[in-house]
Amino acid sequence: MIQIYFKIAWRNLMKRKFYAFVSILGLSVGITFTLLIGTYIWGELQVNTDLKNVENQYLIQSKWKKPDIGLEITTLAPLAKTLKENYPNLVENYYGFEGYTSTISNGDKVFREDIQIGDATLLNMYGFELLYGDSKTALNQPYTMVISSEQAIKYFGKLDCFGKSLTIESNSGQKKSFMITGVLGKVNTNSVMNLLSDTRIPILMSFESSKFWGIEKYFAWNNPYNVGYIELKNGVKPESVAQVMSKLIKANAPENISANLQAYLVPMKNVYLEANNGIVKKTIFTLLFVSLFILLMAIVNFINMSIGNSVTRLKEIGVRKMLGSEKGQLIRQFLAESILISLFSLLISLIFYEVFQPFFGEMLHKKMPSLLTVSSYFYLFAVLFAVLIGLLSGIYPAFILSNLPSIDSLKGKLKSIKENIFFRRLLIVSQFTIALFVFVGASIISKQVNYFFNKDLGYQKEAVVTLSVPRDWSPVGVDKMERIRDEMAKLKEVSQVSLSYDIPAGHGGNNNAFYKMGQDSTQAVYVQTITTDEKYADAYQIPMVAGVYFQRKQEGFQAGKIVLNETGIKTLGFKNPTEAIGKEIRIHYYPQPFTIVGVTKDFHIASMHKAISPLVFMNVKDFTFFRYLSFKIQPNNIAQSLLSIEQKWKTLMPGSAFEYTFIDDTLQKLYQSEIQLKKASQVATILSIIIVLLGILGMVSMSIARRTKELGIRKVLGASSISIVMLFLKEFIVLIAIAIAISFPIGIISMNHWLTAYAYRIQLDWQTFLTVALGFSLIIAIFVCLQTFKTALENPIKSLKTE
Repeated sequence: MIQIYFKIAWRNLMKRKFYAFVSILGLSVGITFTLLIGTYIWGELQVNTDLKNVENQYLIQSKWKKPDIGLEITTLAPLAKTLKENYPNLVENYYGFEGYTSTISNGDKVFREDIQIGDATLLNMYGFELLYGDSKTALNQPYTMVISSEQAIKYFGKLDCFGKSLTIESNSGQKKSFMITGVLGKVNTNSVMNLLSDTRIPILMSFESSKFWGIEKYFAWNNPYNVGYIELKNGVKPESVAQVMSKLIKANAPENISANLQAYLVPMKNVYLEANNGIVKKTIFTLLFVSLFILLMAIVNFINMSIGNSVTRLKEIGVRKMLGSEKGQLIRQFLAESILISLFSLLISLIFYEVFQPFFGEMLHKKMPSLLTVSSYFYLFAVLFAVLIGLLSGIYPAFILSNLPSIDSLKGKLKSIKENIFFRRLLIVSQFTIALFVFVGASIISKQVNYFFNKDLGYQKEAVVTLSVPRDWSPVGVDKMERIRDEMAKLKEVSQVSLSYDIPAGHGGNNNAFYKMGQDSTQAVYVQTITTDEKYADAYQIPMVAGVYFQRKQEGFQAGKIVLNETGIKTLGFKNPTEAIGKEIRIHYYPQPFTIVGVTKDFHIASMHKAISPLVFMNVKDFTFFRYLSFKIQPNNIAQSLLSIEQKWKTLMPGSAFEYTFIDDTLQKLYQSEIQLKKASQVATILSIIIVLLGILGMVSMSIARRTKELGIRKVLGASSISIVMLFLKEFIVLIAIAIAISFPIGIISMNHWLTAYAYRIQLDWQTFLTVALGFSLIIAIFVCLQTFKTALENPIKSLKTE
């Protein structure tokens, strides 16, 4: 019986090829977009799920009463280990690490790599498998490392490099060979190795090598910048451990930390989704709703066309009822046709998926799986999904048509014609409303992202290149890098070079406690601190509000001088920048005072998600920490400038990696989630308009076919071609107006809510909504006119002969 239903359905589709084509194409577009977004969302939800014992694993995070004391994502260095040692009945395992970047080489192969220096418990705790080496002992010995399979290929050209060595440079400029004791197998994105970077697997080392890095002193209770994980015993609740952590912090941490810090546990399953104020989770929900909207529009198209096409099948239904067909048989027949269309749409959408998945992967910065690599569950889900869409799309037309009285059907009359037209118009309004909402959302998201890149950041980012440098964090190392800086500045393609620990669009330096001379140290405020040389303000063209940036050009270095931004001056309690010049301030744990010699204009050193924070600049000669050289180059010939810098670098620093980044590219990474959302919303807008136009194409075509004789009579009675076109157009104009009245208020509320995540944001204006309304209306009007104008010009005699 089912076979007969599908055979009849196939014949009906072949008789109505145009209707079938439009329906299948519309559904294919909706299903393709949904499958692509669904695959992306599934991949995001799978992050961390393959970690061993993930149900019991947590990241220790920090909540600070004074937010500038430390970071949210890090904790006190000894906390994770102390929890395991003191409370073995609660904690099964632990892992903590410090993140570094260093120059690593094997002969002439020299690169800068991320390094994770942590506890030897890593591999066993999370179940990371080694292709070569023993995971139980790989990180036990000093001066050993575990590398990824990609790094093995990069340095040795093969995976089996167990027992070989790589040369690593420490922060003091010392170089030493580290033996490779393990090569990692495939590692999926996770919040242990990819917590700080989701694109690179770091080189893994244990704290046994801490002397080489000079970080023994950092493993103390006054260091809040360590990443800590714990695995709880089965049945242990996080609340129990929270009380214990509070006791340990109070007993061991300095008073300024213990009084401000509340440590809490975040399940590893949630760490990735909730990072950066939940930006991943928000992106997932936004893309999910957008894809469902697009799919809903495609389904609405199909329902609309099914109902619109129903008049041509009334006599068929009447004949079948007179010959004894039951209502259930008719319902199953129409559902079979709907499911058949949906399955055909699925086949085409799978082709579309394979064609467009590289584009979507690039757009979302995630590798999308090919149809050749997806699991069988993907196909099972896709088929069930298509059948469900077919049922949802066909159930209303099936019940409407099967309920028609036999006599009315044989006469070709649709008894509920008024209700039918109202429902169809309701569907069109809903479709227009969704399309306009997506259109508005895409416009506002695009404007906000453009605002990030067009707003005055307080510094000049154009033609600025940053270069990661070897880190000999000693007075000798600083002198060496300054000599190299000065040599680089002699290049004709370079207008300025600066040495610093941080760059704009970075994550900022550490926070230190500052207070005025004469104040009690308990009144200290925590301010973000970065180290730079005296050329930093010139390189980035940061305006000075008062004083000088460390020293005048003709003067030499003077110790104990600092510079603040405008917000920093206000935070420390000075009335204005001029008053602050020459005043002394103190820093916790430093015996000598520092003199304020300059105040810069506020600028965005971090993202615009947060307001500009207070900032203190320390001279790199006073605090010997640096990571970057920043080059202001000639913008008219960037390629030649980079070539000259590279050649000079290889002469001055042979054996050091030359890896540069434009500040513009750094900003791109800073707003990567927003850029992804912008691109996805723009694609969704295009697809929604395509689906709307396909729906209008089918509806207008069927309407013209049904009203051909009416149009002929109107022309005979004197109706002009323009009036015939307006007959069809005015209905859509009214429906667009209703859709605008519904969608715009929803768009204003939802986009205002989305914009609250940014300290610096655009303001919603009526011009954006007017542009969307006019643009959408114009597209619909042009499309309807193109369809109807040909009919309006036809000979009315031919129309009157039409049956």
